[in-house]
Amino acid sequence: MLAKPRTDLKPNTAEFERLPYIKPAGFREYDARWLYPQEINLLGLQAIGLGLTTLFARRGVAKRFVVGHDYRSYSASVKMALMNGLLAGGAEVFDIGLALSPMAYFAQFALEVEGVAMVTASHNDNGWTGIKMGLERPLTFGPEDMSELRELVLAGALEAEGGGRYHFIDDLGARYVADLTDRAPLKHPLKAVVACGNGTAGLFAPRVLRAIGCEVVELDCVLDHSFPRYNPNPEDLDMLNALCDEVRRTGAQVGFAFDGDGDRCGVVDNEGAPIFADKVGVMLARDISSQHPGARFVVDVKSTGLFMTDPVLAANGAETAYWKTGHSYIKRYNHEHGTLVGFEKSGHFFFSPPLGRGYDDGLVAALAVCDMLDRNPGRSLAELVAALPKTWQSPTMSPHCPDEVKYDVVARITAHFQELARTGAPLAGQKIRDLLTVNGVRIVLEDGTWGLVRASSNKPELVVVVESPTSEENMRAIFAAIDAHLACYPEIGEYNQKI
Repeated sequence: MLAKPRTDLKPNTAEFERLPYIKPAGFREYDARWLYPQEINLLGLQAIGLGLTTLFARRGVAKRFVVGHDYRSYSASVKMALMNGLLAGGAEVFDIGLALSPMAYFAQFALEVEGVAMVTASHNDNGWTGIKMGLERPLTFGPEDMSELRELVLAGALEAEGGGRYHFIDDLGARYVADLTDRAPLKHPLKAVVACGNGTAGLFAPRVLRAIGCEVVELDCVLDHSFPRYNPNPEDLDMLNALCDEVRRTGAQVGFAFDGDGDRCGVVDNEGAPIFADKVGVMLARDISSQHPGARFVVDVKSTGLFMTDPVLAANGAETAYWKTGHSYIKRYNHEHGTLVGFEKSGHFFFSPPLGRGYDDGLVAALAVCDMLDRNPGRSLAELVAALPKTWQSPTMSPHCPDEVKYDVVARITAHFQELARTGAPLAGQKIRDLLTVNGVRIVLEDGTWGLVRASSNKPELVVVVESPTSEENMRAIFAAIDAHLACYPEIGEYNQKI
């Protein structure tokens, strides 16, 4: 029996080396993320493996897991500790080695395995580790799953029944690339810059795009777990600026940026201008709904209002629902409601059959952009962006707020705006037309200007986004009004950036 995990140990002590240590806040809404080793040790990761086998047994799911790891200096060690726990708990483990998260999801289908436990910190800075978990293809854990796992692990008394089996799958990467490229090549020449931030996607993205006919210019595709230039995060300005510069320098028609585990894709147009992922989603929805009239989509609450008002989508009979931010939420909504594609402003895109298998894959998203351009010969990506109705939109802003209090803070912020709406009080010179509270609070004003405040699912931060379909002045006005209210909360700290 493994000892009950502790929550108060410190590295470089005897107890840290002989007892499991886990910071409870690392169990987040749908992923698990910790600073390693400050917030979790290897014995703690072993406890999580045992907890997963116990959870699967409770749910009546076969204890079979695809396990992989991203390219960080410590990820293989983290994975080995996790697998020790899985094997001790009697699991059959299919180790796919160095991998992208969508490769692990693909492996669940290719190997007909029920579970997944992918070791990755995704786009988080070096020093973070984490696990993306699931027990039903193509879904990953939601809040109920994470809460139950958290309770099991932290309570301890996990039995190591033994009897596990280990398989190393050495050709999964080749099978994944072959699956993505088993299609017709592009009909028209396309030059693409591929930026990977020296993360795991550098091993796969250039190969896939070349195989469909792209002329690929590689940018930071050599794997280097120190991430010497910038963090592999498509929303990181250093990464985007480097990609923009390279697109302009090389005369490429498109630029793609992939995050650390390859499940997100950022896009830069042929003029070297970044396109927010939700606007990429609108363009893709236009293209896809022209091929599939009456298509239904789902987007997260951070996304542009154009999904509801775009005339081309309306003419194609497309319908869009807004739902909770988070890859697990959008993936599950997509799966349960039969929508064709899910889009997130962060760059997670989810293509359901016949376009994909329902999980988020940055390379599948990049292929969809290539196909959109191929179906529009003679029109540049910048021209396709310019054809969208004009809106004024902020980047995603993230003021610091501790994990332990961020949800309570957002609840109080939501109550404040609900009271304004109830009384008809003005905000930014307008009345509140609508409030969407499925995930934080999205405040919509009379002219369609909106602002969102929600708690980040993965970091000790809030998330703030604003947009106006009428003017930059109104976009800035709603931000100023929201920001002024946020200033009333001492728990809220500095922004990562402001408009």
